[in-house]
Amino acid sequence: MPHAPQHADVATAELDSALRGGPFHAALRAAIAARGLPLQRVQHHLSRHGVKVGVTSLSYWQQGARRPQRPESLRAVRALEEILELPEESLIRLLSESGEGPSGVRSAARSYRSLVEASGVLDQLLAELGCPPDGGLHTLGHHERLRIGARGELAERESHHIVRAHRDGIDRFVAVHHGDRGATPERMRVHALENCRTGRVRWHGDTGVLAAELLFDTRLRAGDTFLFRYGVEDGTAGVSREYVRGFDAPGGQYALQVCFDAAALPVRCHRFAQHSAAAPRNGCQDLALSGRHRSVHLVEPRVRAGFLGIGWDWE
Repeated sequence: MPHAPQHADVATAELDSALRGGPFHAALRAAIAARGLPLQRVQHHLSRHGVKVGVTSLSYWQQGARRPQRPESLRAVRALEEILELPEESLIRLLSESGEGPSGVRSAARSYRSLVEASGVLDQLLAELGCPPDGGLHTLGHHERLRIGARGELAERESHHIVRAHRDGIDRFVAVHHGDRGATPERMRVHALENCRTGRVRWHGDTGVLAAELLFDTRLRAGDTFLFRYGVEDGTAGVSREYVRGFDAPGGQYALQVCFDAAALPVRCHRFAQHSAAAPRNGCQDLALSGRHRSVHLVEPRVRAGFLGIGWDWE
């Protein structure tokens, strides 16, 4: 019986090595090479799985020029594991191991897998509330205030939104709250504080995600601006160490303030940014805790797609 070509053995060895040590793009490139599939065939197989990804995106992924980050892209990664006959979670795991930022800060406190799960859960909750991906509102300004309790827990979050409608008939907004690890969203409380009232509330216990309708007392026309404010009582999880806000698209001003209880003061605070959930953190900057009000804050005049957040160390 003839021996398999030597280059196939080499390709398999390279794939095994890449799956063990990464990085993601090297493992993807090795898997595609080991299966001998041109990118057009990979794209065809993905479409049969109900996932649309362009050949250019696949090329960028295997070159390391871009990383999958949107929910549709993450579904494609899971489909690729099946198409390329890879162990389950092998590529997703490599996406989570994105290394450290310039100042040595961990790339994420929550695991990348939990972010992926939360993305799917959020789609489900929004579907239950009949909310389209585009809620019909552009954000002009978003100011958030977090209160960290005496146990170091995320006790409360308050949000003040300034929005503009870009189509007629908008009369609601769906607020999303993602609790820390171990949070129980069924015990959280949503409070409509200004220019809105609470509608339906849905949650997913395993991921700590809560989604709540905030109903306006008016129907906005395209071009109308609107201000509203709401709060979420949490306090259901353990010690909190960071807060991260994700942005799907560029928008207006964002401000985040974190206020600490006098009985639980951190030793260090810093701000950070991420281009995607799988990317290393950058823009890390120490923040000084104000003495009287025991708070730190960040202000971004015009946000870009990605993530912004504040982290803190207890010791």
